[in-house]
Amino acid sequence: MSKKILMIDDDDELVESVKILLEAKGYEFLSAPSSAEGFEMAKKEQPSLILLDVMMTHDSDGLDGAVKLKNEKLTADIPVIMMTGIRKPDNLLESYASDEKFSNIKGVYEKPLKPETLIKLVNKHVR
Repeated sequence: MSKKILMIDDDDELVESVKILLEAKGYEFLSAPSSAEGFEMAKKEQPSLILLDVMMTHDSDGLDGAVKLKNEKLTADIPVIMMTGIRKPDNLLESYASDEKFSNIKGVYEKPLKPETLIKLVNKHVR
C-alpha cells in the first residue's frame, strides 16, 4: 500500500518539485493550495503525513489550518510538518498561540528544505 503525503502550499513550483521527489521515493502525493481545501482533502484521503505551509491566503493560514486539523477527530492523529519562508521559525508556534498544544506538529522548518532533509523527515514521521 502506498503512503500518502498531502502538501498544503500555494507555491506551485515548490509543490511540483516536492511531488517529483516524493513520487520518486514511492510515496503517493496529494496537494491543495489552501488550508481550507487541504483540511477537506485530509478528512477524505487520510494521508500518512501533511506538509503544511504557514503563509498562504493570509499570514496565519497554515497555523489556523494546523489547529483545525488537530481539533478534528478524523485528522487529529495525522502528523504535520510545517514549512515556512519565515527565517528562523523556532518560536513560531508559541508566538502564534502560546496556550495551544500543537501535538500534531512534528516540526517547523524554513523552506525550501534540502531534498535529503525533506526525505529524512518524511520517512521519520510517516504513519
